[in-house]
Amino acid sequence: MTERQRAILATIIEQYAEIAAPVGSVTLAKLFGVSSATIRAEMARLEDMGYIEAPHTSAGRIPTDKGYRMYVNGITDAAMSELPSSLDRSARTIEAHVNSHLDKGDRAIRSAVDSLVELTGNMGFATIGRELYTNGIGRLFSQPEFMRGEHVQAVARLIDNIEPWLREAAPNEPLNVFIGSENPIGKASGATLIISKFSSPYSDTSYIGVIGPTRQNYARTMHLVQRAGSMLEEVL
Repeated sequence: MTERQRAILATIIEQYAEIAAPVGSVTLAKLFGVSSATIRAEMARLEDMGYIEAPHTSAGRIPTDKGYRMYVNGITDAAMSELPSSLDRSARTIEAHVNSHLDKGDRAIRSAVDSLVELTGNMGFATIGRELYTNGIGRLFSQPEFMRGEHVQAVARLIDNIEPWLREAAPNEPLNVFIGSENPIGKASGATLIISKFSSPYSDTSYIGVIGPTRQNYARTMHLVQRAGSMLEEVL
């Protein structure tokens, strides 16, 4: 993949996250300062490689799970640290809510989940001992992808099986991202699962995370989930 193709893919992903509609060549041509024909040729190559696809009869393109994976793999810690100052304010919001419940660890964890729901628009969850705390399922199903009902059953299976799956799989990385068909359950859900592992009084392998559509601001959400896990580990 060339640098321009990589940049076009990233732009398609970021534009699609923002507008929830397929991204066309005219929009990209304006952004890149080249002709629509040039963009169409590059998009055709990206489609041949399996990174983007045309939904139904739309002239625009949307990312595939493979495209999202390529993009997410390119998000480094350095890239996340260069995000806008508004993200720092969001992270401080989580920190303030967590710090207001230092006397009760379970309330601190719940507060962190609630903050992630408000800040990302996704469904949030965390393990508190043997209990799984969840919030924001209404937010999740209000996303355009899930209002049509195509993926609702697969997403519901994913939600229903999060707790047993976490116990069995116990992801070991500080931050894990499972995109669409990569998910252990509900492979056709069109959902992304972002999880941060942290140590708590309840377990050395406690987890906090979100479930949302594959169409989202990955750098921002990954940063906030990772920060939430780090904050909980520090204060608990």
